[in-house]
Amino acid sequence: MDADRGFQFRRRRPVSIRRLGIALVAAAIGCASAEDPPGDAAEVETLPLVDLLVLADGSVVETAEDWRDRRRPELLELFAANMHGRTPIGRPESLRFVVREEKPDARSGSATRLRVGILFEGREGGRRMELLLHLPNQVEGPVPVFFGLNFDGNFTTTAEDDLPVPDHYVQGLYQKVPDHRADESMRGCHASMWPHDAILARGYGLATACYGEVEPDLPRQWWHGPRVLAPPGEPDSWGAIGGWAWAMSRALDYLETHPRVDAGRVAAVGFSRLGKTAMWAAAQDERFAAVISQNSGKGGVSLSKRISGERVSNLTGTSIGHWFCPRYRRFADNEAALPVDGNCLAALIAPRPLLILSASEDGWSDPEGEFLSGRSAGAVYELLGHEGLETEEWPEPGVLVDSRVGYYLRRGKHNVTPEDWRATLDWADRHLKR
Repeated sequence: MDADRGFQFRRRRPVSIRRLGIALVAAAIGCASAEDPPGDAAEVETLPLVDLLVLADGSVVETAEDWRDRRRPELLELFAANMHGRTPIGRPESLRFVVREEKPDARSGSATRLRVGILFEGREGGRRMELLLHLPNQVEGPVPVFFGLNFDGNFTTTAEDDLPVPDHYVQGLYQKVPDHRADESMRGCHASMWPHDAILARGYGLATACYGEVEPDLPRQWWHGPRVLAPPGEPDSWGAIGGWAWAMSRALDYLETHPRVDAGRVAAVGFSRLGKTAMWAAAQDERFAAVISQNSGKGGVSLSKRISGERVSNLTGTSIGHWFCPRYRRFADNEAALPVDGNCLAALIAPRPLLILSASEDGWSDPEGEFLSGRSAGAVYELLGHEGLETEEWPEPGVLVDSRVGYYLRRGKHNVTPEDWRATLDWADRHLKR
């Protein structure tokens, strides 16, 4: 499909409208592919990190008030101006929710399932997102909920045979999907990434929606999604990640209305580019009670100033550059000039709980860089009276560090597995449940 011609599903036209406690030393360079285990290459350069507790004018952040009133807004502004672009709109006055289905005996009676239309423009023919929500029947009262976007449609996250096949854009995460059009053969294909029964049995709800329905993941397709409500056109205009993150907040708007959802315990979850999205959504929207970053990599929680794995030049290339604002391109092969990095993004989640999940063979995401980012952000957590990441050494695979900034390294490649979710649920039992 020619991206310039526009994505053809439901075609629409635009409308008006303290510091790092350890020194980071040089480690391995050139884990250039997701298949290369980190540390197998020679040595890598680590550029000086952004100091989380020094303001742009050189003054030092010494109190929680300094962080809240000065440094945190400064970092948000730097991300908006240089990386993700500005999110120019909040909750639209026209936003409307339509409960399309409520099934009280889903999953052999273990769950109540809802399908909810989140209508960004308040009308069925407008831009929208379909939310799939499962709540555990064995738990009384409001429950904590994991919410994250998926790649290929809600019906791919579960094998339930009565969920509709969508007509919106789907990515084709681990399979080729002709014309990005879903079909019945994809039903439940990502169920292992969304283990509903294990999550429900632990007393959590699970909500998801497809990012491709919000906006197709293709260049120059912003006019299909919420970015049309404030069209991009400037160097600091919001990118696709900004649009997807905005939609996560609109889903939270709905979750706050449901009596069986504990709105103060909704965790943002995301894998890969959608891990970047979950981090940016929660950085901006502090209603999200916790964040689970699943292999979010460079441009997410990993350190771009640690020259290992993916480079900014790839993130700003022609195929995925639309994720970010146009100004981000100035840092291609120029990471030393970056005014923000993954440690800054992690610090913006403070003091809320943050779990970082990595994979040992995911060299492109640089798992050690993800760990070091969490270590660095711990300085802000400590300033705010909470523990950071309670280990100084990068742990072996299979060891859960269940501090407020948590970390888990799984053997294997770039993916989300039941092992990741077991670690997540163990960590969440300490930090998300009351």
